[in-house]
Amino acid sequence: MVPKNGAPAVTVICGHYGAGKTNVAVNLAIASRRTGRATYLADVDIVNPYFRAADAAEMLRREGVEPLIPLFANSNVDIPALPPLLTSLIEGCGNEKIVVDVGGDDGAVVLGRYAEAIRRRGYEMICVVNRFRPLTASPEDAVEGTREIEAASGLRVTGIVNNSSLGEETSPEDILGSVPYAEEIARLLEVPLVGHAFIPEITGDLSEDRRFTGLTLIPMKRATKSLF
Repeated sequence: MVPKNGAPAVTVICGHYGAGKTNVAVNLAIASRRTGRATYLADVDIVNPYFRAADAAEMLRREGVEPLIPLFANSNVDIPALPPLLTSLIEGCGNEKIVVDVGGDDGAVVLGRYAEAIRRRGYEMICVVNRFRPLTASPEDAVEGTREIEAASGLRVTGIVNNSSLGEETSPEDILGSVPYAEEIARLLEVPLVGHAFIPEITGDLSEDRRFTGLTLIPMKRATKSLF
């Protein structure tokens, strides 16, 4: 069921470790909430005990977004559990927005539990790519990894966000140089390139740089302690 406003009820943010998925997911959730829509951000990685989405929980709550963080996240419990509310939301029929932050292949396996319900609700699945991460340095490697995430989750990627970053050292030239990389990934996957993410406090406002004219830019706030 697609909500009345036409936007999909569920947005899944996936990608490889270090792509910057959580920064993208947090910024997307905040943007959704600012439209007046009830919004939840769910972290479905129950394998890694150190949850980046938990780092942003206070920021999310200030913005009116409810974080759904695995029980006992950031603790010494070996296998945290997903919050029960996540199942109720995904299987429901309301107009809320659910942003799901998928932590790598392990998180994709967990996401697979909800695949059928997510398809019923209506979804988009955005893969975040980063040219500067070792395992996805080539478009072909990034596509291979994306196919693995699709297979594990039972869901298909519907768009690409280029989040190529060197952390604090990221320059406008780094992002500009990553454009062909992201375009090739989108071509190989046969999905749209949603845009190019950047953090203005690091790179400056790229919308004022003529070299980026014609590109879809996605300015983001720093949402977690790490940019990777």
